[in-house]
Amino acid sequence: MTSNRRLFNIAAAAMLAASAFASSAQQAITLLNVSYDPTRELYAEFNSAFAKHWKAKTGQEVIIKQSHGGSGKQARGVIDGLQADVVTLALAGDIDAIHKNGGWIPADWQKRLPHNSSPYTSTIVLVVRQGNPKGIKDWDDLIKPGVSIITPNPKTSGGARWNYLAAWEFAKRKLGGDAQAKDFVAKLYANVPVLDSGARGSSITFAQRGQGDVFISWENEAHLLEKEFGGKVDIIYPSLSILAEPPVTVVDKNVDKKGTRAVATAYLEYLYSDAGQDIAGKNFYRPISEKFQAKYVKQLPNIKLFTIDEAFGGWTKAAKEHFADGAYFDQIYTRK
Repeated sequence: MTSNRRLFNIAAAAMLAASAFASSAQQAITLLNVSYDPTRELYAEFNSAFAKHWKAKTGQEVIIKQSHGGSGKQARGVIDGLQADVVTLALAGDIDAIHKNGGWIPADWQKRLPHNSSPYTSTIVLVVRQGNPKGIKDWDDLIKPGVSIITPNPKTSGGARWNYLAAWEFAKRKLGGDAQAKDFVAKLYANVPVLDSGARGSSITFAQRGQGDVFISWENEAHLLEKEFGGKVDIIYPSLSILAEPPVTVVDKNVDKKGTRAVATAYLEYLYSDAGQDIAGKNFYRPISEKFQAKYVKQLPNIKLFTIDEAFGGWTKAAKEHFADGAYFDQIYTRK
């Protein structure tokens, strides 16, 4: 009897342990992805796909919540305590700030995932009214008198910084140097009636409120406008633009405190999977996978692009020279 009772107790304990494990596996886990403005549609689709993938793989339900805004403002939110498990921001400089201001992530965060932790790329294009009534063909058309430009604020929006730097490098190459580029960009911003805080705000200003002749836009945002507004807008690809590389990372301090590192890491790694790359292309981001680049080349054509490192020596140098207090942008953008 004693032996049988011992066996019974062992079996009961094993059943309890199995039950507890199953319960743990079934218990939902929540992630917060703090992202920048134009990624709403991308992550709405991606989050659903990842949740199904994770459930099938582990039996555990995962709920992904999103936060969107200007990339710089989003980075500041994380620094100030927003409990992001992952950040998927517009530029590496914003994520570097999360390291520098509180050590939320390690300095070498870009080495943890392929392609400098950028699972997709984008570029900057010009969106005009149907039929292109102002005859916009390239960057130099934006400084003509009577052309009203919509673009967000480089102080708060990562996309706006890509816009600004694309225009600067175009002018530098065409006109001969930084002094000429500064004058060109000053003329461009003189044609900007309002600076929204983020790219989606500028998209609404242009498309829904009907302001402006030209919207300097993320490529994916331009295609979304074309899709939503039918024949009311046209997309113009300039002769030169910038290779935008929006990066992603786990926020180490938060995932370790919340116990979500494994699922947060898997979430970002899934962006590099065939499913993730296909979703990126479908949502008008440029996949890094050659397979899916080829699949979406008709809607995301090959154009002449330069990189931030080639033209500006990287984000740290570009931010200091162009966007710090008193730097080039503050010098050229004045409103009485």
